[in-house]
Amino acid sequence: MRSARRGPARNVRMIELRAFERTDAPTVASWIDDLDALVTWSGRSGFAWPFDGAQLLAFRDAHPAHRLLIATDTGGRATGHFMLRPEEPGSVRLGMVLVSPAARGKGYGLAMLKAALGTAFADPGVRRVGLAVYAHNRGAARLYERLGFREEEVDAKSIQVGEDWWTSITMGLSREVWNGA
Repeated sequence: MRSARRGPARNVRMIELRAFERTDAPTVASWIDDLDALVTWSGRSGFAWPFDGAQLLAFRDAHPAHRLLIATDTGGRATGHFMLRPEEPGSVRLGMVLVSPAARGKGYGLAMLKAALGTAFADPGVRRVGLAVYAHNRGAARLYERLGFREEEVDAKSIQVGEDWWTSITMGLSREVWNGA
């Protein structure tokens, strides 16, 4: 009989986090290949298609309280991007989560999100991390659920993209659930 307990995860990746730098902007922008991908990544952040690194730099400069971070692999190559921004006292919003096309499906997303949550909860005043994900982005939603996020609210007409209305799901993760994971 096989044990339910598994050995080491096969696709667990080692990553490092660092602050987003100006030179990262064109790289991150190159990971977004159409309007749907841009909106899926940025929601209502005000970016326009065609998207370029200058827009990301302008966003960063306009929002100094938002922490833009880059995940790198052991060779120092950028594999992902995310943002942490303060919300109401005790809460941080995780957003603009993106894994480079070359790194998708290889465990970098999970590693980056674990590091992002560790960074958020390293602040003892943070009791909750929230995020929003579009309902059609099932892979991302499943990954967030795997990390302990739970659905809190659904907005069936969150944003219109072309002729379609997209549904967004607000999710949250408490410090207690994160510590218990």
